[in-house]
Amino acid sequence: MSKPLNPADDGAQMAFDGRMSYGDYLNLESVLDAQRPLSTAHDEMLFIVQHQTSELWMKLAIHELRSAALALQDEDIRPCFKMFSRVARIFEQLNSAWDVLRTMTPSEYVEFRGSLHQSSGFQSYQYREIEFLVGNKNAAMLEPHAHVPELHAHLEACLNAPSLYDQVTALLARSGFDIPAELLDRDWSQPHRSHPALRAAWASIYQDPHGHWMLYELAEKLIDFEDYFRRWRFNHLTTVQRIIGSKRGTGGTSGVSYLHRMLETVLFPELWEVRADL
Repeated sequence: MSKPLNPADDGAQMAFDGRMSYGDYLNLESVLDAQRPLSTAHDEMLFIVQHQTSELWMKLAIHELRSAALALQDEDIRPCFKMFSRVARIFEQLNSAWDVLRTMTPSEYVEFRGSLHQSSGFQSYQYREIEFLVGNKNAAMLEPHAHVPELHAHLEACLNAPSLYDQVTALLARSGFDIPAELLDRDWSQPHRSHPALRAAWASIYQDPHGHWMLYELAEKLIDFEDYFRRWRFNHLTTVQRIIGSKRGTGGTSGVSYLHRMLETVLFPELWEVRADL
């Protein structure tokens, strides 16, 4: 029988008195102490962990999206490719999280649903920030955060700032495309509406990808992100439908009906419409 492997024999550090360990660096004591079920139901731990890990992924998505916005302002497009690709992969992870949650049955959920009281995923301020950053602006969605003034002010500033797609539109104008002034100086708190001039600009890019390679690649990265974002919304819908059916959500929304309407949201309309022009 072979001798058990001792990592110390391979040079691994085994003593951490006064040294930073893996748990120290990741602050794991705080992270792993953050799961506090309010009931004795077995599946409440699953529910908490799924949502907490999703919030961590969203934190990273916000970090990447805000960095992409700064890069676009500086016309440093190449780093944006990596950032948007990373955000798309983050939403792939978020999609996989629904697969785990769907192992919970309706009978198991009702055992602890009352513990949630009025809390609901639509109150996620990080998700709201992502929506505002990518252009789904809705001032009414500030209201659930009015009880935390600093957070409300942060989201309000995000609502009133140009979205990533607004930044891309401004980049197209600086690149010589004929973009109307009404798209470059508008009420940023309102969602973008499809505009024929912007659709024509994207058509020019897609008709000559080699001549506009950077912008062409940027467009495809945006489409890739929205593709995964749509899948996340759809998986959210089907997960809720599978677990609570037609019941109202804990936050008071119509539940499945509300999520169904969210599927109609299009973040970058011209990028989808231009495909019919080629």
